[in-house]
Amino acid sequence: MKAIIVGGGIAGPVAALALRKAGIEAAVYEAHGQTADGVGGILSLAPNGQNALQTIDAVEGVRRIGQAIPDMVIADGSGRRFGTFTALPGLPPSLVLWRSDLYRALWDHAIANGIRMEHGKRLVEVVETPSAITAVFADGTRESGDILIGADGIRSTVRSLIDPNAPSPQYTGLLGFGGHAIGSGVSPHSDAMYFVFGKQAFLGYWAVPSGGIAWFSNLPHPEPMTMSRAREVPREQWWQILREAHAEDIPGRVLVEHTGADRLHVMGAGEILPNVPSWHRGRMVLVGDSAHAPSSSSGQGASLAVESAIELARCLRDIPDISGAFAAYERMRRPRVEKVAADAAKTNRNKAAGPLAKALMSLLMPIAMKTFLRPEKTIGAVHRYRIDWNQAVTGQLAGSSP
Repeated sequence: MKAIIVGGGIAGPVAALALRKAGIEAAVYEAHGQTADGVGGILSLAPNGQNALQTIDAVEGVRRIGQAIPDMVIADGSGRRFGTFTALPGLPPSLVLWRSDLYRALWDHAIANGIRMEHGKRLVEVVETPSAITAVFADGTRESGDILIGADGIRSTVRSLIDPNAPSPQYTGLLGFGGHAIGSGVSPHSDAMYFVFGKQAFLGYWAVPSGGIAWFSNLPHPEPMTMSRAREVPREQWWQILREAHAEDIPGRVLVEHTGADRLHVMGAGEILPNVPSWHRGRMVLVGDSAHAPSSSSGQGASLAVESAIELARCLRDIPDISGAFAAYERMRRPRVEKVAADAAKTNRNKAAGPLAKALMSLLMPIAMKTFLRPEKTIGAVHRYRIDWNQAVTGQLAGSSP
């Protein structure tokens, strides 16, 4: 079998490496003409994502470029702490890293392991026959294989080819920003990331080894703005808006003030992909954000993409019928990714809540975190998910949650 993989972000290289391990030839075709150096914001790679990367021997390289942060501290804008989610026993801490660094690490690992990776290949059409599928690219080249895997992100071309009526990404109601504060006087614990439900906007921050405080802000905004459109607005103007949004927040105000407009990153609208009715058709199948893209509030986008890429390879390895393999893969993955996306949507609503709802949250959250919002109960099933590569795929789910 030969697989054509469209998209060279996170899921594409992982799928190619997993397919190679399964004895299936695979090549990756990326639309952009160069690597994504410096593009994209910060992401978290959770323990389940790191476990999945072990399958393709990529986890150590990724850990070298990430910052391990085991704990999460939840607070409100007045400085009141609700509680702490500590790292689950027996699991590695989550990693925080730049999305572009993860792209580069996976791309380089794929090339080092003999995967064919090509830039400048924007898919425009597919031609499918009973025995093969051909990808037609904008530069006029073609590539034929047995299957075509769409790993081309939240605005997937392959998804629209599978189903022209497939849903498009939806705006979460939040714009994303980030920065690096120097000399703020804020001294968070080095092993923790802090999440603050501020008066007008949500803030996350943590200490970085090189010095200073890295932070991000989710700012409620009535209309979506793409990254390019948001960046047309002068950074000084956004900086002033964020100063006002976090003016009453601890430590949001000082972090924004000690960042300055020159170190402000403008990321644009946060998005989430609604449930996609059709993950596959004929010889085409979706993986990663093209099939399931929870918002960044989940902390699971990259981890779920890695998991799905490897689980798809297992299904293709063990189920000789292509349609049967695709169906097994979807049955295996859909309940898990939809649950994560639904939980992230609830978090987005809390981030964008009004003053009354946030005041109520400040009253109830400390009680909740001492009772039913325990780390093992809330994130245990997600973070403890394990892929057993050596287990044969049958009609049962292949992942496990001890």
